[in-house]
Amino acid sequence: MKRIVISAVILLGINNFTHASAEENVVVIRIWPKSTLSENAGLETESNMPSRGDDVIRITDITDPSITVFKSKQSQEKTPAVIICPGGGYSYLAFNKEGTKIAEWFNSLGITGIVLKYRAPNQRDNAFKDIQRAIRIVRDNAEGWNIDSKQIGVIGFSAGAHLCTRASGEYATNSYEPVDDKDTLSCKPDFAILMYPAYLYDGRNGLREDVKVSSQNPRTFIVQTQDDSIGVENSIYYYNALKNVGIQTELHIFPTGGHGYGMEPGENHTVSQWPKLCEKWLKQIGIIEKIPTL
Repeated sequence: MKRIVISAVILLGINNFTHASAEENVVVIRIWPKSTLSENAGLETESNMPSRGDDVIRITDITDPSITVFKSKQSQEKTPAVIICPGGGYSYLAFNKEGTKIAEWFNSLGITGIVLKYRAPNQRDNAFKDIQRAIRIVRDNAEGWNIDSKQIGVIGFSAGAHLCTRASGEYATNSYEPVDDKDTLSCKPDFAILMYPAYLYDGRNGLREDVKVSSQNPRTFIVQTQDDSIGVENSIYYYNALKNVGIQTELHIFPTGGHGYGMEPGENHTVSQWPKLCEKWLKQIGIIEKIPTL
């Protein structure tokens, strides 16, 4: 419950570049200097969309992007980190369901979870700038945050997964003019987790033109269901593209579960197994040493 309260504090506005919450392992950082953003940029412009009766916090009107860092308490050694990109069709961010709750899960694995609040609505190119900048900021702060700078991954949900595929395939693209020394660092993720990815399939026979795949893409884990309203072809075509260039990729397709379930698809759907499968994958590729027993 504490982390949901913290996310509500974020919505109220944070004017300092760095903000430490009452819980010392949580830090909020604005990722851009004010001078690089539009004149109306500011966390105070954010708004919550009307409730749909599902307890999901949906944030929109984001003009001043930030990262919320949930530091892991599980290890004295340097930990992996994952930048978390909530979904919402690039119109809003499902900030708790596909953000802070995911960070809590990563913390339980000994991984630092970092929720990216990227610009919305309808700012895909700016969102891409935001994820590139966020990865660089995490690398720049790796020593201070006790993070292994060679184990920084990304996870995205729906539109957030599309954003992660862009980060995975277009890391050599300079999406913005450098603003400080952080922008000399690599913005390539070391691994990627894609949950019910959107906007990858061209609707005909392949991937959309803005989805880039090469032999340099990071190792990837993908989950989707056959009854997903946006089409399971998004995952299938992306998996095939990665396989064809030799990228180590794991794809799980389940029969039911729909779209937008986060970590809560319900016990009647076999897709509810995805966190455990992902934990095994993270162990297999050397990101975590062991899977915690609860």
